[in-house]
Amino acid sequence: MEFSSRARQKHARLAGDRREQYPHSLQFYLEPPTESISLVEFESFAVDRLKLLKVIENLGVSYVRSSDIYKAKLEAELRKLKFPYRALAEDDYEARRKDHISHFILRLAYCQSEDLRRWFLQQEMDLFRYRFNELTDSLMQKFLQHVNLSFEAIGEDLKNELANELSTSTPGFTLPKVKEQMFYKVGLADAVDLFRARRVFIKDGFAYVPFKEIDVIVLNNYRTKLSKALALTARSLPSIQSDERLQPLLNHLSHSYVGPDYSVQKNAGKISLEQIDALSVKSFPLCMRQLHRALRESHHLRHGGRMQYGLFLKGIGLTLEQALEFWKKEFIRGKVDADKFDKGYAYSIRHNYGKEGKRTDYTPYSCMKIIMSNPPSQGDYHGCPFRHSDPELLKQKLQSYKIPPSGITQVLELVKGMHYQLACQKYFELTHDVDDIGFSLNHPNQYFTESQKLLSGGRELKKEFNSSGNVQQKNNSQESINSSSTSTSSNAKADTELEGLEAYFTED
Repeated sequence: MEFSSRARQKHARLAGDRREQYPHSLQFYLEPPTESISLVEFESFAVDRLKLLKVIENLGVSYVRSSDIYKAKLEAELRKLKFPYRALAEDDYEARRKDHISHFILRLAYCQSEDLRRWFLQQEMDLFRYRFNELTDSLMQKFLQHVNLSFEAIGEDLKNELANELSTSTPGFTLPKVKEQMFYKVGLADAVDLFRARRVFIKDGFAYVPFKEIDVIVLNNYRTKLSKALALTARSLPSIQSDERLQPLLNHLSHSYVGPDYSVQKNAGKISLEQIDALSVKSFPLCMRQLHRALRESHHLRHGGRMQYGLFLKGIGLTLEQALEFWKKEFIRGKVDADKFDKGYAYSIRHNYGKEGKRTDYTPYSCMKIIMSNPPSQGDYHGCPFRHSDPELLKQKLQSYKIPPSGITQVLELVKGMHYQLACQKYFELTHDVDDIGFSLNHPNQYFTESQKLLSGGRELKKEFNSSGNVQQKNNSQESINSSSTSTSSNAKADTELEGLEAYFTED
């Protein structure tokens, strides 16, 4: 009996090789996937992992990583997205396969710039830390052997001989605890972080590491391997960019936003032009508040600002007629007369509403798009203030908006850690006087919607994360991606397979 490539693989899986292919729920992702998958599965796996990593980022700032609530929320997300969450579950081949393939897809998407690599590395490290610490002692031992990190456990005689030194050099270890705990003899190069923190005993070029601290060494090893792998993958970008199947998908993923695209105007016509000034203070995110203020002061915005702010206003409910009136009134207060506006600017506004050109109904920009594309230059006011503003100027802006000093410090710390969306989330909490907004902030129009719900009493604050949704896939003249190609890939080429992904992860 003969099988097609896909059928043979399915037959092999059912024949009992599942446990051999993925013997552990945890891995270092050293070997890229070699099987063929459909473009639909490719995109689905990648989007689910992106959702997971964004939740991990939010949880990491909101909760202590070792806390029970952090673990419970992360396990719930792993369950929901069908990723491995319990190392003891033996029949989770599909979850392990999804985990393996999706990691390598996002590695391709997030190797394209230093900022993307740094973000991906941090979230993957946090995911690995959680999974490793959930292993039992015996499974940890098996995993260390699997990844060739089998450290030598010292014998009882040597441990008794060094008991006093181990107790005084290892924080939290009394003599009785030293005798109960297993210690490993590890090369100093592998235990540099523990040595710097003075958490281990050093002798003759070796660190004596208690079993409970072994995760530090494993994480450092994983970080080194993944960092090198991302750099290596980045060198394969030319071959990726020449692949018409992958390039649109990968570009889309690295700038993607998971959630509603706000293309449907639920509040169309319900907001009057007279309300916008007050709304900008109460319910606009900082990026849009900055644009509105600049427009009112200078009576003009450059193209990037008009696109970002105009689509936001469209998303909150301004009709085409209102938008034309709003922009015209403001521009003619400056250096643009009515005739010039009608000839030069009105077209682009109608274009954004799908009434000109290709008749594309443009969607408001997500946070990720604003952060990652078209950075502002001198004289521009678009972009993300948390990403693109000088920290001192950002501090002054927050002070002018009456943000308390302690709140400003918290925002600047998040900015320093490159958590720009979380900084905006903190800004929401400070301006609305709430301790926890209870959602992951990913879109300026989401900010406005949640603000209005809160101010009108229509929303009860709950700690819940990341509503599921589709990746934004509307055509946009500012997008660096061809979403129509993505859509075509997902539908017309649903049965098309991607083969030989490993070629993108190896040196030429």
